[in-house]
Amino acid sequence: MDAEHWTYPLQRALPMNARALLLINRHARQGHKGVSEAIDCLKKLGFDLVEESTEDSQHISEVIVRYQHEVDVVIVGGGDGTLNAVVDALVDTQLPLGILPLGTANDLARTLGIPDSLSEACKVIAYGEQRHIDLGWVNGKHFFNVASLGLSVKITQRLTKEVKRQWGIFAYAVTALRVIWEAKPFSAEIQVNGESLRVKTVQIAVGNGRYYGGGMAVVHDATIDDQRLDLYSIEIEHWWQIIPLLPAMREGKHIHSPDVRTIHAQEIQVNTRKPYPVNTDGEITTYTPVQFRVIPQAIAVLVPPVEIIGSGN
Repeated sequence: MDAEHWTYPLQRALPMNARALLLINRHARQGHKGVSEAIDCLKKLGFDLVEESTEDSQHISEVIVRYQHEVDVVIVGGGDGTLNAVVDALVDTQLPLGILPLGTANDLARTLGIPDSLSEACKVIAYGEQRHIDLGWVNGKHFFNVASLGLSVKITQRLTKEVKRQWGIFAYAVTALRVIWEAKPFSAEIQVNGESLRVKTVQIAVGNGRYYGGGMAVVHDATIDDQRLDLYSIEIEHWWQIIPLLPAMREGKHIHSPDVRTIHAQEIQVNTRKPYPVNTDGEITTYTPVQFRVIPQAIAVLVPPVEIIGSGN
C-alpha cells in the first residue's frame, strides 16, 4: 500500500470540526484549478475554513499571526516558494502545517511523503500524524529544503513563470542545462567546526531536507529530522565537468565524486569576496556572508503515518 491509497484510522490528528486557515497560491502551477477542489474536499472532511489570499509574503505572515489564536491548523496550497513565505510565521505561532502540493516541484511534499493527489493530500491533513521537523536557518530566515548560492541562484533567476508553465516539472532541468554551460567558478571560504576551508566552486548548497530543484537529493541519506545540515560544494574548473554528475544528483550520490566536497554540521558559515545572492527553497532571500544553522524540531507538519510511507517503497 502506498501513500496514495492508505486507509484512514478512526482517530484524527486534529479535532473533527477543526478550524483551518486556508492559504492557496492561485498563481502556483496547479493553484487556480485546485482551489475549488481543495475547498470542497476539506469541507467534506469536517474543516471549518477561513480563506485568505497569498498575494505577497509579508501579507501571508501577517494573516497567520492575526489568526494564531483562532485556528487549529494552517493549510497551505502552493509550491515550495509559497511554503517558504509562511515558514517564519509558523515558527512564531507554532501552528501545525497542512500541505496541498500545488506547485511545480513540491520538494517538501516529496520529502515528507505527501501524495500529489489533492484529495489524498487533504485526507493526510485530516487523518495523518503530526510530525515535528527541523528547519534550516540562514541570516535570520528559516527554510525547509535547501539554501544555496552559485548555479542554483542563476537557475532560479531564469526560472520564470512562463518556463514553469511550459515545461512543468522538467522546467528545472531545461533551465539548468541552459545555465550550466555559462558556469564560472567563484572563490568562497567555508567555516565549520573551528576550521576554515578556502574553495573554488560553482555551487554551494546547504540542505535541511532531502529534495530540492524538482526532485534532486542533497544527500542520499538526508532526512528532515536528522538535526544536521548537509553541505556540498561542486569544485570543478570547466562547465562540462558537471555533466557526469547530473544523473547522480537525482539520488544524492554526487557526493561520492572527487569534484564534490561534503560537510555535515549543525552550524556553517560561508564568506565570499563580494556579496552573492542566496536562495532558500527557490526564493532569493539573502546575500553572503551567510551563517547557517539547523533548528531541531522547529514546527509540526501533518504527514502520512510512518508505516504507510515505509510500505510504499
